[in-house]
Order: sequence, then structure tokens, then C-alpha cells
Amino acid sequence: MATPDDLERRHTLTTATQRYDELRMRDALAAMDPDGGRALSPFETLEMLALSEVVIRKAGYGRQAMVRSARAAGASWTQIGTALGTSKQAAWEAHQRWIENQAARQQE
Repeated sequence: MATPDDLERRHTLTTATQRYDELRMRDALAAMDPDGGRALSPFETLEMLALSEVVIRKAGYGRQAMVRSARAAGASWTQIGTALGTSKQAAWEAHQRWIENQAARQQE
């Protein structure tokens, strides 16, 4: 069984999303058509679950990169918070946590 870490190394955000959507669509179609739909195997179901984690991770990386770019372009934390649908304090704290987590991962 592939883990999110394995899949994260093999996929970009685009390819992980495409594979996830392919599996999700097959799963939905099989649920709607019990006679003709090809249900996912246990392996594919677990792959879809792991891919969902990969998509979340990769989207998070992109989000933090955009926060960094917005700050470099002169955006205030208030503006960033508004763009994210949150307060300036919550935006700043989330970005700081991400920086700290990245630093901790580098030390492992």
C-alpha cells in the first residue's frame, strides 16, 4: 500500500488531483449503478484516501508560498487574512506554524 509520503514524492498537485478525481468518480458511479459500475478495490480505496492527504499537503505548500509572495509584494497581514477569509492574526499564526513545522522537518 502506498503511503501519503510515497505518493507525495511521485505526484505533483495536478497529477495527485487527477488520480484522486478518477478514483472518486469511479467510486461514485459504482455506488449509483450497482449492476454495471466497477467498484474500487480495497487497494484503490486506500490509494484514494492517501491521495486526499497528498492533495491537502501540496495545496498547503502552495498556500504558504503565496502568503510569502504576497508579503514580499507588500501586502499587509490584514489583506492576506481577508484573502484567506480569516483575521490577520489567524493568517499570521498559521504562516508562523508552517514555518516552524518546515524548520522542524529539516532538522529530522
